[in-house]
Amino acid sequence: MTEAAPRAGRTKKDWAPIHAERAALAADLAGLAEERWAAPSLCAGLTVREVLAHLTAGASLTPLRWLAGVIRCRFDFDKQVAMRLAEHLGADGAETLERFERVVTSTTSPPLPAVAMLGETIVHGEDIRRPLGIHRDYPIGTVTRLAEYYRGSDLVVQAKGRIGGLRLVATDGPFEAGSGAVVSGRTIALVMAMTGREAHCDELEGDGVPILRGRCGPA
Repeated sequence: MTEAAPRAGRTKKDWAPIHAERAALAADLAGLAEERWAAPSLCAGLTVREVLAHLTAGASLTPLRWLAGVIRCRFDFDKQVAMRLAEHLGADGAETLERFERVVTSTTSPPLPAVAMLGETIVHGEDIRRPLGIHRDYPIGTVTRLAEYYRGSDLVVQAKGRIGGLRLVATDGPFEAGSGAVVSGRTIALVMAMTGREAHCDELEGDGVPILRGRCGPA
C-alpha cells in the first residue's frame, strides 16, 4: 500500500504513534478464531469485530466524506457510525482484519486532531483486547500524552466532565491531574475510565474510584 501524504498541519511524528498502535493491534488479532470475533466488546452493543471495522472506517474517512455522511444521516452521528462500520465489516473476521491491515499506515481521517485519532485507536483497541484477554504494554509517553488530552477535552467522548472534582494520579508514569478525591492506577486504566469504561475502574484505587465508576456508562 502506498502511504498518502499527511494532511496539512499534521506531521509524520503526529502519525507515528497512531500507525504503531494500529500495527500492534493487527498483530494481536492475527489468527484469532472466528468464534472469538463475535465476543462482546467494551462498546455497548458491538462485537470486537464491529469495533475493528469502526477503526477501519475512521482511517478511511476524509473530512468531505464524513460531512457527506452526516448530511445523508440527517446529523444522526450514531447512524453514520453504524453505516460506515457496515461498509468495512466484510464477510468474516479474517476479512475484517484484512481490511484493517490495509489502513494501518493511512493518514486519512475525519476532521479530528491527530491526538483524538490516537485516542480512538488506543481506547477502541482496549475495547477489543480486554474482552479477549489480550494485554498490551503501551509506551508510557504515548498514553501519558493521551491522558493529558482527555483531561481537558470532551470533543469525541466526555472525559473532562467525567473527572471533575477528582485527582487522578498515574502509578506508572508522570501523569497527574485535578484536585479532590484520589483515583490512582496505571495510565491506561485512567485513560479508559476517563472515557467511560467501567471495567477499568476495577484496576484503580482511591476514595474517588466509586465516584468515577458512577460516572461511567455504556461507551
